[in-house]
Amino acid sequence: MDEKNLVTCYRRWLTFQQQARLDREHHGARQRLEESKVSATRMTEAYRSMAAKAASEGASYRTLFLRDHGDTALACEGWLFVRRVLAEGGSTRVRATLLTTFTLEEGRIEPGNQPAEKVTLEIFDQLNIDRGMSSVVRVDRIDGDRDTRFITLLDAVRGDLRRHMR
Repeated sequence: MDEKNLVTCYRRWLTFQQQARLDREHHGARQRLEESKVSATRMTEAYRSMAAKAASEGASYRTLFLRDHGDTALACEGWLFVRRVLAEGGSTRVRATLLTTFTLEEGRIEPGNQPAEKVTLEIFDQLNIDRGMSSVVRVDRIDGDRDTRFITLLDAVRGDLRRHMR
């Protein structure tokens, strides 16, 4: 194998390693969320807090989400700038800007290398019959059919991405 192919294979292997790490991290975070029995009401409060910090400090929050690829959902990583939270008629929607920083197709994406996307998320309680009729909170994208199960981490915040969130 020549040197160029070797380096290409190595970079591909690193991308798959990162994908596996994000898949494990998303799965673990989702399990902790289910075990803590967080409700949609509490999740809405968290997103309202994120919106307030975004407005006052330009805060963006690290988010993990699943992107469907046929019958497989792979974890992706990005930064979410929450613009506002709207609660109307029994549903709660979040208007935000998503700056994706990792997908399996692209690998690591530096902020500013791809345009940010405006997204609308919905927060809702989902009935989980596998665990004795319990409910679990979900945050899914409703203006695109491929992205689901957003988990936004309150302890991973950046204030330097606002210029990329246009």
